[in-house]
Amino acid sequence: MGTPIQQLFDLRGRVALVTGGSRGLGLQIAEALGEAGAKVMLTSRKAADLEQAAADLSQRGIDARWIAADAANPEQVHRVCAETVERLGPVDILVNNAGAAWGASAEDHSLAAWDKVMNLNLRSVFVFSQTIGKLCMIPRRQGRIINLASTSGLGGNPKGIDTLAYSTSKGAVVNFTRVLAAEWGEHGINVNAIAPGFFPSKMTEFTIQTVGADKMAAAAPLGRLGDDDDLKGAALLLASQAGKHITGQILVVDGGVSCVIGH
Repeated sequence: MGTPIQQLFDLRGRVALVTGGSRGLGLQIAEALGEAGAKVMLTSRKAADLEQAAADLSQRGIDARWIAADAANPEQVHRVCAETVERLGPVDILVNNAGAAWGASAEDHSLAAWDKVMNLNLRSVFVFSQTIGKLCMIPRRQGRIINLASTSGLGGNPKGIDTLAYSTSKGAVVNFTRVLAAEWGEHGINVNAIAPGFFPSKMTEFTIQTVGADKMAAAAPLGRLGDDDDLKGAALLLASQAGKHITGQILVVDGGVSCVIGH
């Protein structure tokens, strides 16, 4: 007989660190992990947003804390990691969600904007993973790292969506996930990525307004955009013992858009 299914998804006694966790997809994932029993540390740049997010999670019975920091700054990343361990204990689950987008054509894309996107979307994933790996996961021979990629990192953009740096960064996150999974498997660490399609959020607001929510939903076989619950199951699977034999994988959550030829 195997382990009871409820036990496989139980995160009681676990500590989760979620970057970009004050709103949007990061907060949705934090909510899922917290409801499954994990203690959750949220981090992002704005203290007011974090305080409100942690309060909302606490009202749902979740043990949620927060640390304001810029994930693009390696020194601040190190501080977040050390403080999380000090306040909650060793990190079992790292969710690399912090990110930014920039709209500009390739010929007009500024170098400063390119660096801003890459430093947050890609370099922070490396620095958080390396720091938590060395501090918590490798010594304890266990851990789950969940990176937020994007369907934008799986191929070219539809005409009219000019996000070269963002899409390039997410493509890099996809391969970072695979390479790190192969390297750290011997340490008992699972590394996976979730690649969301379009979810209404502050980051996607401009694109959805430009293209049209109805048009974007119609392009999906399921006929809808993502909602406030659609990443929860995927995140919990990859964070829990239910996903212990899954590593190096990219789980696409996009309503089926990526399975349509020529999407």
